Amino acid sequence: MHARAYLSTRKGLFELQRASAGWEIGPSHFLGEPVSIALADPRDGALYAALNLGHFGVKLHRKDAGSEVWTEIAAPAYPPKPEYSTDKIEWKNRLIWSLEAGGADQPGVLWAGTLPGGLFRSNDRGASWELVRSLWDVPQRAEWFGGGYDVPGIHSICVDPRNSDHVLVGVSCGGVWRTEDGGASWTISATGMRADYMPPELNENEAVQDPHRIVRSNGDPDVLWCQHHNGIWRSGDNGHHWTEITRAPLSNFGFAVAVHPRDGGTAWFAPAEADQRRIPVGAAMAVTRTHDGGNSFKVTNVGLPQQHCYDLVYRHGLAVADDGATLLMASTSGGVWMSDNAGDSWHTLSTTMPPVYAACFA
Repeated sequence: MHARAYLSTRKGLFELQRASAGWEIGPSHFLGEPVSIALADPRDGALYAALNLGHFGVKLHRKDAGSEVWTEIAAPAYPPKPEYSTDKIEWKNRLIWSLEAGGADQPGVLWAGTLPGGLFRSNDRGASWELVRSLWDVPQRAEWFGGGYDVPGIHSICVDPRNSDHVLVGVSCGGVWRTEDGGASWTISATGMRADYMPPELNENEAVQDPHRIVRSNGDPDVLWCQHHNGIWRSGDNGHHWTEITRAPLSNFGFAVAVHPRDGGTAWFAPAEADQRRIPVGAAMAVTRTHDGGNSFKVTNVGLPQQHCYDLVYRHGLAVADDGATLLMASTSGGVWMSDNAGDSWHTLSTTMPPVYAACFA
């Protein structure tokens, strides 16, 4: 059972601790500094925190298991852009948008997704990083563009627990990509998705899809869920094909999705009204949940604010623990809610946190 969770916020990394009376907010780290994402590595207990310090650049820190000391480690850095390059994007790390541990058989391997769309790999627990040029150099990258930011970004990294060389990533806006050889080569894998923001003749172009967030059920690893800009999609064949889910109540627009760690048919979403109105539907906070692969849904809102609520849940703002029953949700307005019964009801931990970028369990 998880005893800790972390909130990456605009003003620091905040630790949540399980107490006898429930969850409570504990120590803070990097107070006052923007923490874009954190990773609790289940292989060795290390905790990583990515900071976005503006003028001072992107920084990365690690705290080893049993230690209270943070150590600054290398941050992913792009190589110099070749003089002959016609790439209009600056080769500079603007943000670490995602961090993921490699497989259990790959001690030390970390993956990082960044703006402007580069995937990085470390083989030594972040002491050094290398841009995955095989993905950076795909011809389709010329079609990628910003979704939410003004440049493309990699926000989702899904390592297959059956084979650590099989990795799937989500790009906004650049579609879904997968490798089956540890990153040596990549295949675009967004078949079935639709981009209504594009001209009709381009809306099925896999290289311009905007998957807001992609998650894998580790105990049912062929199943992946995607909250897309234009709806909800599910894959039952490890991302090779995607099927649109059309029965979601309230709204099919949103950013966050979480999947049960063992049951690929169970997933949770935090719907918003629309792209043009990024607030909870009817200004009432709710989570939608399916138990049957998207054939039916339940709206769960017990304990969530139901009037004058304008909180938005970012891509990484909804997390589920390994027990499949404990959920953590946090918003851009500083709301933090916890559920211990798979989302049937929620209780408020805070309404005054800084804007939350990401939530995770340790």
